[in-house]
Formats: sequence, structure tokens, C-alpha cells
Amino acid sequence: QNQPSGELIKNLEPEDLIKYGLIPEFVGRVPILATLEELDEKSLVRILQEPKNSLLKQYKKLFEFENVKLIFKDEAVTEIAKKAINKKTGARGLRSILESLLLKTMFKLPTMDDIDEVIVNRSVVKNNNEPIITRSKTKKTSAA
Repeated sequence: QNQPSGELIKNLEPEDLIKYGLIPEFVGRVPILATLEELDEKSLVRILQEPKNSLLKQYKKLFEFENVKLIFKDEAVTEIAKKAINKKTGARGLRSILESLLLKTMFKLPTMDDIDEVIVNRSVVKNNNEPIITRSKTKKTSAA
């Protein structure tokens, strides 16, 4: 009874679908039954980091347009993956989690001067804290 639904479905046979109430004509038209396993934390972290157009890379690029370096600490990435698992959203939920973490900062950036880095650490993800903003040491002065 306490088996994950993915495990139960893996052992599903066409006769089980008929017993469940589906008509044999329908079951006969479903050539393959496929099951997907839930993504684990390690898989979600890889999805966030590894693809050429991964979400983390996309957000880093957006911040580059404002000449700001966006840094995701490893423990923050792990925490984002855990959050997606807890919400049961899988990989689809990663974008909304990142958006909720960075949206305010993204809107504020164009109005702020001398921002060097925006750092997302575990506390930002876990406690919904604002990302850490570091300012550059040298003041940018406009030519008078």
C-alpha cells in the first residue's frame, strides 16, 4: 500500500485496466504503457545546471544585461531542487521557484548603481530572504 504510484504503475498489465473499468477496445488501442519516475534531487540539480540553455544560465544572462554577475551557491541550487520536490512540481516548477526568488531583484536592478554581484545562497531559497547584493568598490562617475 505504501508503494509510490510510479512503482505500482510499472507492474500494470492491460487486464488490470479492463478490471478497473476501461473498455477492452480502448485498452487494445493503447500499444505501450509508459511510466515515468519522479525526478530526484540530483536530477533536478543537473537540469538546473547542465543544459546549454539551463534556467540558471538563462537568469545569469539576464543579469549580465545589467552588468551584474548572478551567483548561485551550490547549497542554494540543492535547496531549489528540494523545494520543487516538496511542491511536487518536478522540473516544471523550477522556473516559478527561480522567478519568485529573483523577480523583485530583477525589477530593482536597473534603478540601482554600482551593483557588482547578486548572490543566491541557501537562506535566500529556504527562508525567502532577499538575494545578497554586493556593490563594486570603485564608484562609477559620469563624465561631467
